[in-house]
Amino acid sequence: MNQPGGPAGGDLTAARLLLRRIRTVMARNLPAQRRLEEIVRTIAGAMVAEVCSVYVLRAGEVLELFATEGLKAEAVHHTRLRVGEGLVGDIASHVRPLALADAQHHPQFAYRPETGEELYQSFMGVPVLRGGRMIGVLVVQNRTRRHYTEEEVETLETVAMVVAELVAGGELVGREELSPISGIGVLPERLDAQALAPGLALGTAILHQPDITLTQLVAEDPLREIDRLDDAMTAMKLALDELLTENDGGGGGEHREVLDTYRMLAEDRGWANRIIEAIETGLTAEAAVQKVQNDMRARMREIQDPYLRERLADLDDLNNRLLRHLLGMQELPQARDLPEFAIIVARNMGPAELLDYDRRRLKGVVLEEGTASSHVAIVARALDIPLLGHCQNLMDKVQAGDSLVLDGDNEQVFLRPSEDILQVFATSMNARAARQETYAADRNLPAVTKDGVTVDLMINAGLLMDVPQLAATGAAGIGLYRTEVTFMVAPTFPDVARQRDVYGRVLDGAEGKQVIFRTLDIGSDKILPYWQRDVEENPAMGWRALRISLDRPAMLRQQLRAMILAAAGRALHVMFPMVAEVDEFDDAKGILDLELQRAEAKGQVLPASVRVGAMFEVPALYWQMEEALDRVDFLSIGSNDLAQFVFAADRGNAQLQGRYDTLSPAFLRLIGDIIKAGQRRGKPVSLCGEMAGDPLDAMALLALGLRTLSMAPPAIGPIRAMIRSLDMGQLQAHLAALGAQRGVDLRSSLRAFARDHGVALP
Repeated sequence: MNQPGGPAGGDLTAARLLLRRIRTVMARNLPAQRRLEEIVRTIAGAMVAEVCSVYVLRAGEVLELFATEGLKAEAVHHTRLRVGEGLVGDIASHVRPLALADAQHHPQFAYRPETGEELYQSFMGVPVLRGGRMIGVLVVQNRTRRHYTEEEVETLETVAMVVAELVAGGELVGREELSPISGIGVLPERLDAQALAPGLALGTAILHQPDITLTQLVAEDPLREIDRLDDAMTAMKLALDELLTENDGGGGGEHREVLDTYRMLAEDRGWANRIIEAIETGLTAEAAVQKVQNDMRARMREIQDPYLRERLADLDDLNNRLLRHLLGMQELPQARDLPEFAIIVARNMGPAELLDYDRRRLKGVVLEEGTASSHVAIVARALDIPLLGHCQNLMDKVQAGDSLVLDGDNEQVFLRPSEDILQVFATSMNARAARQETYAADRNLPAVTKDGVTVDLMINAGLLMDVPQLAATGAAGIGLYRTEVTFMVAPTFPDVARQRDVYGRVLDGAEGKQVIFRTLDIGSDKILPYWQRDVEENPAMGWRALRISLDRPAMLRQQLRAMILAAAGRALHVMFPMVAEVDEFDDAKGILDLELQRAEAKGQVLPASVRVGAMFEVPALYWQMEEALDRVDFLSIGSNDLAQFVFAADRGNAQLQGRYDTLSPAFLRLIGDIIKAGQRRGKPVSLCGEMAGDPLDAMALLALGLRTLSMAPPAIGPIRAMIRSLDMGQLQAHLAALGAQRGVDLRSSLRAFARDHGVALP
């Protein structure tokens, strides 16, 4: 490795000297409290500060002054600040450094008379981190107004790593008090989560948080440490290549692309250079890796952008792998000898980390963070491993060995469930398995009601790995192929050749069944990693979907060009998302026509047929229905976005969950009008969205006249079973009678109808 330019030589020398002095103190045979007192004196002298203090996090989110040089001695173990209180508490709550030339006029300044700190004007403090967790705060102060440099802040952060090892040693504060599960009992608990990869699981909690203890933090020879880092980097990359090759799964797909992108991160020179810079301050290679890891974890707390968080999570995984190679730990200790039913519990995970575990014993994963588009979720879906994420305070509540139940259907985690809950869940799993067997056996049966009404059941897809679900479920086709997923998992904008390959493989896999490609629906919560965008106050109703495509016509032309090339000689169905005005559809259709003309002029094989449709998601299109139907070949109702716009309710807002019902008369009347308009004009109307996959909602949609539903693949079996047990005439008569009544709860009435008429509902 080449050494990049780091801090000035004088600063490096000072940092190394300070670390060596502290190492000498740590090596002395003194009680931990005495060593801490010696350390603060050493830091104060080396950094020319009148004050150096260490605050340690105690139970109850309280920071206690444990040692000081410069403040009044009687304040030690008496001065306490809540997390968030004062400058020290502010550092702890935000987990970030703070340097002030005039501390006493800062709004967060909290005066404690017992310390005597009113004499000191300037202030610099850094969090003391261990394993990414804040366990204390290290502070220096000066009487005069002093502008601390970035190098001084970095030096204090480096020293804080040594303080962290002393605090975490268990002599100053009991280890159990520093544990994130301190004070947690053994009572059963239910936690809300989000299903990122579907399924149910029952098993024993395995904590995925490598607890790596560093015994050597200060280096004698930086050049030797850089050589050690170089060797470990090389070994890690070779091991990664072997791991990914072993788990190739015999094919490509987006999960393969995710793993390849992850592997490319190991070549990131910026990451390696930051580790080398930390080594040059006097740290060992492993301590430098841990310092960079702590810095990144602190940054993650402040970052909202999903791509940046995902990239930092992947780098966090690489840091862990690199640490293990430096310490000679080739495997995760907890990955060996898994119990027969293991559930991994983690704050977050990198995409390759699932491959470290024995998939025969790994039954599920639950994360404190994570999103449906996160890399680990994509790999989990490819491996058919149930994964729940967004489980708040998970790591504070789960202990290794706890029994866990993951309920992906209801998006819940049961922690330490009672015996009766375990029995109920085991029964549910058996019943689910039996239903799945029935659905699989019935997959080739037609979706026809008892009185002869045929319904086309389609799947929603967005990954190549979804396409085999056509055969597995017996679906009639792909009613919605979300093309943006390919763009979201790629490290750069996919060119025409890459897009053509993906679309072609989708059509090949469909084996002649209909596939409707939706053009890019990015924006809102779907972010492209390589596209810098301004922050929008209301992105769901902002610059997204077709609006972006029309403002960036070259991007749309490339996508349509790839679809035309992929379809060559086959039927092509294209759908434009979020059409708010018919002029927008005209403009998009015009670009498609230009690309068809271009392909013809170049002598390329054209699609056998081209049908163009629009997503009905924006209510404004309702008042342009006739003009829209003049132009489109088909309509697809996007029930998720349409519902949030009709009810002015952000579907991502937890406070609004369940507030508005899609089976309300107003919403069903709107959908019914769209269906009738399509029937009058002979234009097919389908619906894709959560309503299509819910058997009760689907009953109402069928009664309104809808005959094509597109849904997530797991919903096909239950919807087919519902249809085959339903008499459409009876249902329509029942709903007509209800329509004449006021104040009827349609959802309850439909459920009662299903119960009374033997309609199969899960």
